[in-house]
Amino acid sequence: MVKNNKKGTGEKKRGTEKNKNPLEKLPGIISKFPKGGNLLTNFMGVILVFLIIATLYSMITGERNKVENIAVSQIAQDINAGAVKNISVEGDTVQVEYIDGTLKKSKKEVEASFSQTLVNYGVNAEKLSKVVVEVKNESSLWYWVINLMPFLLPILLIGFFIWFLSRQVKGAGAQAFMFGQSKARIIDPSDAGQKVTFKDVAGAKEAKEELVEIVDFLRSPQKFLDIGARIPKGVLLMGAPGTGKTLLARAVAGESGVPFFHLSGSEFVEMFVGVGASRVRDLFKMAKKAAPAIIFVDEIDAVGRVRGGGVGGGNDEREQTLNQILVEMDGFEPTEKVIVMAATNMPDVLDPALLRPGRFDRRVTLELPDREGREEILEIHKGKKPLAEDVNLKIIAERTPGFSGADLYSLMNEGAILAAREGRKTVAQFDFIRAIEKVMLGPERKSHILSKEEKKITAYHEAGHALVASVLPHADPVHKISIIARGHAGGYTLKLPLEETRLQSKKEFLDDIAMSLGGYVAEEMMFGDITTGPSNDLQVSTAMARDMVTKYGMSEKLGPMALEGSRGRTLFGGRGVDGKDYSEDVSMKIDGEVSKIMNDAFARARMVCTEHRKALDAIAEELISKESIERDEFEKLLVLNGIKPKRKAVN
Repeated sequence: MVKNNKKGTGEKKRGTEKNKNPLEKLPGIISKFPKGGNLLTNFMGVILVFLIIATLYSMITGERNKVENIAVSQIAQDINAGAVKNISVEGDTVQVEYIDGTLKKSKKEVEASFSQTLVNYGVNAEKLSKVVVEVKNESSLWYWVINLMPFLLPILLIGFFIWFLSRQVKGAGAQAFMFGQSKARIIDPSDAGQKVTFKDVAGAKEAKEELVEIVDFLRSPQKFLDIGARIPKGVLLMGAPGTGKTLLARAVAGESGVPFFHLSGSEFVEMFVGVGASRVRDLFKMAKKAAPAIIFVDEIDAVGRVRGGGVGGGNDEREQTLNQILVEMDGFEPTEKVIVMAATNMPDVLDPALLRPGRFDRRVTLELPDREGREEILEIHKGKKPLAEDVNLKIIAERTPGFSGADLYSLMNEGAILAAREGRKTVAQFDFIRAIEKVMLGPERKSHILSKEEKKITAYHEAGHALVASVLPHADPVHKISIIARGHAGGYTLKLPLEETRLQSKKEFLDDIAMSLGGYVAEEMMFGDITTGPSNDLQVSTAMARDMVTKYGMSEKLGPMALEGSRGRTLFGGRGVDGKDYSEDVSMKIDGEVSKIMNDAFARARMVCTEHRKALDAIAEELISKESIERDEFEKLLVLNGIKPKRKAVN
């Protein structure tokens, strides 16, 4: 059609578009109509479609009715004048097309032929022979469709209306039945794009060793069954956020080559009682059909908290869901090849029934990675990033104690973003060093411009922290000092341990508290006033002192007592309920001991700043000048002022 139209006139093009049947657009309009929604919306949609069809039909019939009716005698005159091109006869209807393209119609006598009628009207035989006369069969299908359309169309529209509404009602009923079905996402073992193995998990050697038995059982269960051994039905992965619990569960499924059913604990719970339990039943039914398989419930504490504290009592939806999980796990046959894995970072709030033998009796703890583990994780996360020659992942691992696997991934990603932002093709060591600070403290607040006085106060504040940390023997050495605002901090002092340890002594706690108060002391000494800057330091140090007294038994007056019990945490899983396990007299003693620790730390910090006043001034002046001081520059300042830098761990 397009090629032919290019050869014709503009008038033919317009005629083609004008005569195009508008009903051809109807399927597209209906397909765009939403399939879901409430009944009222669907009803209004059907009415809209009905009106569109009625409008289109009226347009078609209106165009047909615009054809002019003329008498047979006029046709005879026009033929004699040579103005007629062809004549179409269909029943008693005559349609005449003129040479100029005009269409007109007329009626003829039924008894006589149209040619005879024209002869009777005096049409010249020679003129008539030049006109194409076509007689159409009035019994054709299109003839009957056109004539019956005014009667059939309303009936068809009513039928369509009834069908559409019944379809919506059926859809709503089907959705109601599907409401209790499981929403688990399934990872097929043959899906190479989503497959994860133990090679993709680093920094969790002990956890992987614990889970090797699960992999062996899923691969070859018969050798365990032959010897009478039963692999635990439930495996609980516990650890801080970002330590790789979900990744490790996926790695078990990837190593085993079995389907992996993954969903969150919150996906069981709905506002209707019984829906969560129904989804649990459906989930276990799906897993048993696909066995051997792994069910993984992330954040199981959403439904697995201690029962009896819900507002709804025994009918609480969360408790019903938990009960169904317990029943399903008890219903496993000895030969069932389905393993249930769950993850949580709050194992202390879980119901004891979940942890008893026969359920989640295999508990795997994932700790934050050590230096070697962090280096292995960085090797994995560097991926396809083009690294510069100066990149040393060992140094990055040393500067990131306390980082989880998720933090390290964010660090590598932020380093690549910084390099791309500056238009470089490779990621340098400097990018990763900046990324460490960004992950720990947040982005630089370049718009936060300090006044001259505020800059001086911040410089002395950070210099106080750094000086106290460098002088006290059990505090960690300082790696960097900065008065550039990051996140909520107006400045920061970065200190890192020389050696990573799992235990922290009382002397280390006391030095850390004194170091935290170094900024407070420096402000008071230099300006005779205190700002809001040390507010976070006071919160951290006070909490540390209270933990020393109530948790770790580091109080000389109260002795080896754990005074912070869990009685107030078991009901609702938090500190919202006052559950003190000691009297008011003991509470007063705790407050007194905390106050004594804080005052002693304040006195020690003040003594350091007083004795090394020149070093304090030198560090502050360097900060005001450069805004940031790295470890090497800082240690040179210490040596010039008679302070020996820390080079090895203190025993």
